[in-house]
Amino acid sequence: MRKKLFAFAVTGALLVGALTGCGSSAATTEATEAVTEASVDNATTEDASAANASSADASASDAEIPAPVDGDNVITVAASETPHSEILAEAAKLLEANGYKLEVTVFEDYVQPNNVVESGEFDANYFQHINYLDSFNQENGTHLVVADNGKIHYEPFGIYGGTKKNLADLEDGDAIAVPNDTTNEARALLLLQQEGLIKLADGVDVTATVNDIVENPKNLEIVEVEAAQVPKQLGSVAFGVINGNYALQNGLNVEKDALAVEAADGAAIQQYVNIIAVKEGNEANNKIVALTAALKSAEVVNYINDTYEGAVVPYVGE
Repeated sequence: MRKKLFAFAVTGALLVGALTGCGSSAATTEATEAVTEASVDNATTEDASAANASSADASASDAEIPAPVDGDNVITVAASETPHSEILAEAAKLLEANGYKLEVTVFEDYVQPNNVVESGEFDANYFQHINYLDSFNQENGTHLVVADNGKIHYEPFGIYGGTKKNLADLEDGDAIAVPNDTTNEARALLLLQQEGLIKLADGVDVTATVNDIVENPKNLEIVEVEAAQVPKQLGSVAFGVINGNYALQNGLNVEKDALAVEAADGAAIQQYVNIIAVKEGNEANNKIVALTAALKSAEVVNYINDTYEGAVVPYVGE
């Protein structure tokens, strides 16, 4: 089910759920809670966002959009609606100025965007993180890879105040709400470990569960609830660890309200950064190079920072 959305030929069926950014609504529950991430250890979220924006601007300004080769100038991308198709719409302006036409189809599921790239019907997709891509390839025998320079953005997990508003006020036995699904619980626990509140068993990183907590000096009660319900628990727990999309939906601003966010160089970020995926062999295709260059441009980086106010953060790195 596809439909024209605007002049840059963005088409498709609207995606269910905002800012989840990756995953499979049916195939993999973990992946539907996609990608979200940000910041620097023990830095304020404002400082972290500013640092990320500054670094992104510096790296993005070097990106060059190559000219079309032999008149092959139509780039087809399968995407989810928010924020992916919105970011692509901004990139489309740069691509058009360089001789390309970007055609984006918005899908309401997380399976077809991979299938249409595998089949060659589309050049690329933009909706998922690396962890989901790897799982999809294993389960379906597909041959999809991250495009060169194809790590685009992440959506940060944060710790938000509930009955207490400062992590320094944490007391013995306090309760902290975390998402109960595999992917997001691991990210929440890693963030708690990052802030020195718990210690996890060595080597568990993005597979961590509450059973992997080996040190809990304040005897914190980890309250596991469905991810969308964590913000609604803030009135009954000391703190909550919340996905970027659910924070945004509940009026929480990552930059202003989060007490701590995921470190930009943490294990979770590397696995849950949202990517441009292509069929193996097309990683450095001329049109894909043009697409990723546009998405990494200073114009698009600034658009992301200005539009999403920390709920979506441009990825800086290899």
